[in-house]
Amino acid sequence: MNENSRYLALVILEKVERNQSFSNIVLNETINKQNLSKEDVGFLTELVYGVIQNKLKLDFQLEPFIKKQKKIESWVRQLLRLSLYQMTLLDKIPTHAVVDEAVQIAKFKGHKGIAGFVNGVLRSIDRKGVRSVDDIQDPIEKLSVSFSYPTWIIELLVDEVGIQETTEIVESLASRAKVSLRVNTHMKSVDEVMSQLTEEGFQTKKSQVSSSGLISQNGLPVTSSLFKEGVITVQDESSMLVAEALQIKPEDRVLDACAAPGGKTTHIATYLDTNRGGKVVALDLHEKKIKKVTENADRLGLADVIETHVMDARDSVNHFALNSFDKILIDAPCSGLGLMRRKPDIRYQKQLKDIEALQKVQLDILSSVAPLLKSGGRLVYSTCTITKKENDEVVNAFLETHKDFEIEPVYTVNEEVRVTGDDFLHLYPHQHNTDGFFIASLKKSEIN
Repeated sequence: MNENSRYLALVILEKVERNQSFSNIVLNETINKQNLSKEDVGFLTELVYGVIQNKLKLDFQLEPFIKKQKKIESWVRQLLRLSLYQMTLLDKIPTHAVVDEAVQIAKFKGHKGIAGFVNGVLRSIDRKGVRSVDDIQDPIEKLSVSFSYPTWIIELLVDEVGIQETTEIVESLASRAKVSLRVNTHMKSVDEVMSQLTEEGFQTKKSQVSSSGLISQNGLPVTSSLFKEGVITVQDESSMLVAEALQIKPEDRVLDACAAPGGKTTHIATYLDTNRGGKVVALDLHEKKIKKVTENADRLGLADVIETHVMDARDSVNHFALNSFDKILIDAPCSGLGLMRRKPDIRYQKQLKDIEALQKVQLDILSSVAPLLKSGGRLVYSTCTITKKENDEVVNAFLETHKDFEIEPVYTVNEEVRVTGDDFLHLYPHQHNTDGFFIASLKKSEIN
């Protein structure tokens, strides 16, 4: 039973819900511990992400069949979700196989009574079928249940972008995340990398978002010599736009105020020349995370232009001279709602009050770091979320109290990516099938 994919999926789902753990981390830990075939790993991954992505819909469909049961243990509910997902949303799995396996797991983890309950519920579902979300009249609730998002997220998005675009966003987030690669174009061109990857058996296409990005169409090329040599690294297309937006010169001194795990730090470093004084100073609150930045810098051969410090960005003004950086990046701590395609469990772990608390942290970081920027310098604020509360509202609140800063249009190499009328760059997941992302570019006045 220990190496059975369905049983392992149940264990993972329990850990994720009970401990508020990230599913990708628990899943990877489980895979590394178990002796699973490639097929079993694929099936396990499908089960875990599938149940999490459809949890509210599965609960809606289960409810009529379990409402008479006074108390259902958490693992039993997970087992029913897991089984219902296979019965209704996966092809080519016979219902009898799903039911039989669920009953065996129920006996193993519980007792005959629980096994009988699970068997009865699943066989009743097989006979009667599940209710349709089309019967839900309220449009907010219908979207919430159909795509399994808490109503507060749907309400917030509808308030900010309207119900049509909200529908497109949540539909897009139900698709699989792409594997995107950033090419260090100072070492090799994108075309050269594509050609070498083809020779190694990896098919890629050029990103429609970033000029230095590639999309892998058949796996993760971490076994490629290009990865080991630091020519390519894994990074979402949307976050590649940050370094572009900074418009870095080889001699610039750049502050990356919230650096871990280092993808943007190392991208910034590729534009810098240590012989001309170029340097990126990377800060993070946690030593473990700074270690990750250092490891990435070493692998990519960029350690000579990256200086790391374990430091709260809000305290940076006490450690660095005023007006000492040409460019500053604040990739602010955020709700991460733009990453819900990769981390579907985020939607259940956040609440509106968390976003409101994050607003204060984001604004504090902006205000604390701003004095370190030189006159005429550029500050880029970015997040991997899609809520205007953490994006537009934070930047506008900062500008109200910092009259020496003004918004400028976000610079992008690729004209396919367009800024909005307010000069911000909002990347919603449905537009280019990327992570959700936000970028604002602020210029500090030449004379303070």
